[in-house]
Amino acid sequence: MKEFNQFINGKFVKSTSSEVTKVLNPCTEEVLSEIPHGSVEDANKALDAAKESQHAWKSLTAIERAGYLNKMASVIRENRVFLAETLAAEQAKVMGLAQVEIDVTADYFDYYAGFARRIEGEIIQSDRKKEHIFLHKAPIGVAVGILPWNFPFFVMARKVAASLITGNTCVIKPSCIAPNTIMEWVDLIQKIELPAGVLNFVCGSGPIVGNALSKSPITGIISLTGSVFAGQKVMEAASENITKVSLELGGKAPAIVCADANLELAVNAVVGSRIIYSGQVCNCAERVYVEESIHDQFLDMVTAKMNALKVEDAFSDNNPDMSALVSKAQLDKVAEMVEFAKKEGAEVLVGGHKSSQFDKGYFYQPTLLTNVRQDMQIIQEEVFGPVLPVMKFSTLDEAIALANDSEYGLTSSIFSENFNKVMHAAEELQYGETYINRDHFEAIQGFHAGWKKSGIGGADGKHGMEEYLQTKVIYAQYR
Repeated sequence: MKEFNQFINGKFVKSTSSEVTKVLNPCTEEVLSEIPHGSVEDANKALDAAKESQHAWKSLTAIERAGYLNKMASVIRENRVFLAETLAAEQAKVMGLAQVEIDVTADYFDYYAGFARRIEGEIIQSDRKKEHIFLHKAPIGVAVGILPWNFPFFVMARKVAASLITGNTCVIKPSCIAPNTIMEWVDLIQKIELPAGVLNFVCGSGPIVGNALSKSPITGIISLTGSVFAGQKVMEAASENITKVSLELGGKAPAIVCADANLELAVNAVVGSRIIYSGQVCNCAERVYVEESIHDQFLDMVTAKMNALKVEDAFSDNNPDMSALVSKAQLDKVAEMVEFAKKEGAEVLVGGHKSSQFDKGYFYQPTLLTNVRQDMQIIQEEVFGPVLPVMKFSTLDEAIALANDSEYGLTSSIFSENFNKVMHAAEELQYGETYINRDHFEAIQGFHAGWKKSGIGGADGKHGMEEYLQTKVIYAQYR
């Protein structure tokens, strides 16, 4: 069993708290590691280190900072299999997907290193003679990143790469459920000799460490990926110092399948979207609206596909489609939501129960529900599990209205071969992202941002980088 310490000011150090959190393998319930259940003092030490190092870090040229990001990417590629195996073990993420997360994370660091020569300001025309107005982009200072457990390594890069290339220093709080891959990588990057204090990692709970990081006057921006509740707590803590927040929160993504859709494509995309990482992905399809003339055919095709899915240990040689849920709490939540849907009248076509073939682990069967209504919990609240409720619609405007009837607004999709329909839907759907005739998954050069309770701000691409910059306008009068 591994034992990890906090990483503060360039060194692994013991927490001032003697408490620890055990990290489990969700497939076997084996204890993989112990991490510190950190303290307010740990958080403050990390913030102090980040503040102390920030001036020297921002004084480097952007291309010098980019060199460190390129080295981080190289370390990932040199250890890609080890990191993927670590990720799969702590998360129950099937090995293929775990390897994709590791490899894309390396690409992400290189991608943001490429912005070194593209952080640009403006020259604005003045109303006065002999005056120039210069708009400069400047780092905010100390950036705090609070990570989720579902894509911990990739989301770490989302927050670290954009922070560092823009001249900020960074304090990261990994999830207590899945910190191992991140902490192993922190150990590996010691060889790149990143200046002490530029990047710090503090393990601990949200109410203690997360709150301390969010309410500190040192923090310039807090970027959190997590639940709506967690986002509300961060905003509350940040309000004390009017600290900038960037939040990616929950989702309840709708998928609209029209009668003129390529039905095989739609079925493959929707099912793939629902069972990727056992349904624990905030931007993937959580509810489906199918045009009534093809509703029964769609259900038959989805039933066949879901019945054929393989649910096994993440390390199985049988190339499973999905594995266990991340924790017992997550398993119980999904099971309770499905049971409640059944009490409300939902019909189970596939699954609908915990997996019985495993002696240990948090396995839930891929589940297809029909006879659901728009007012049901299973349609309105985020499940975050391999559960797919399906409703029918008669007109596209009805489907759009049903899709928009949600407090969330992260992602959405439509399947149709009619250009006018898909463009009308793309215009009317109240979501930060709309996918047309494809699965729900974003590109690193896009901008991943939610509407409504799905968040504030966003990540990826040029606009994600600009989250970590503030503007300074200089009025230069000359004679």
